[in-house]
Amino acid sequence: MNYETIKFELREDGIGILTLNRPKRMNAISVQFVEDMNSLFDDLMVNLDCRVVVMRGTLEGKAFCAGLDIKEAPLLGGRRVSEGFKKFKHIDVPELVKRTLYWQNRMAQIVVKMRKTSQPIIALIHGPATGGGFTFAMAADIRLASEAGRFSIGAINIGMSGGDLGGAYFLPRLIGTSRAAELMYTGRYLGAEEAEKMGFVLKVVEEDKLLDSALELAGEMLTKSPLGLRMTKEALNMTMNAPSLETMINLDNRAQTLCTTSKDFTTSMQAFIEKKEPKFPLR
Repeated sequence: MNYETIKFELREDGIGILTLNRPKRMNAISVQFVEDMNSLFDDLMVNLDCRVVVMRGTLEGKAFCAGLDIKEAPLLGGRRVSEGFKKFKHIDVPELVKRTLYWQNRMAQIVVKMRKTSQPIIALIHGPATGGGFTFAMAADIRLASEAGRFSIGAINIGMSGGDLGGAYFLPRLIGTSRAAELMYTGRYLGAEEAEKMGFVLKVVEEDKLLDSALELAGEMLTKSPLGLRMTKEALNMTMNAPSLETMINLDNRAQTLCTTSKDFTTSMQAFIEKKEPKFPLR
């Protein structure tokens, strides 16, 4: 499928390359971007040929994703609301609330779908990831960054809440409550090296090696059972919200039982016994 603001390439090996493609706007989030991303992840949820997703911003954009493109009036509540901001005049509050809530929900659905889709997502951060871009990075399973990669909540700096699109859910779980609170209250930029030290970023690599590093990591995942990989992501998701150890054990028991009844399991076991790399056909 063709998209206006993103590109998606599914390689023969089952790795999907998702590129945020608004270079003139630093890959910022527009109305069409929201629709394209929602459409793509709807497709990925039922695409068994794609087993791992590598998510990046086009390098020409000079950012992974600069967050919301505030020049797009519809996201700010329509033309009258946009003009109200410019002139600091009265804003039609009911209209603003209606439109803002709609677009917040549409943007948030991208984040929800990133977690619901069965493919592990590796995010490549080559420049700023701010606002919604930061949340996209948080919603990924693994993050790799160049030395120029940096992260910021953004919204807190323009009179909005630091809890945006699920960021207040993800960040404390990824780096701890105290560190998350400091970033959310101040809106300061978190550099790549600091992010690596606190475990938010897996590792920092040279910009021209980001994709190769991601493909190497994704290649390791492709040697694992497709069903096992999907069940593992489900387990990670459930762990974030599990009310008890027993709940997680029951989920794990279910996953292991399902996996052992699959052809993926027999393929993996045979390859393990024969000390070979397993070969899993695309679905």
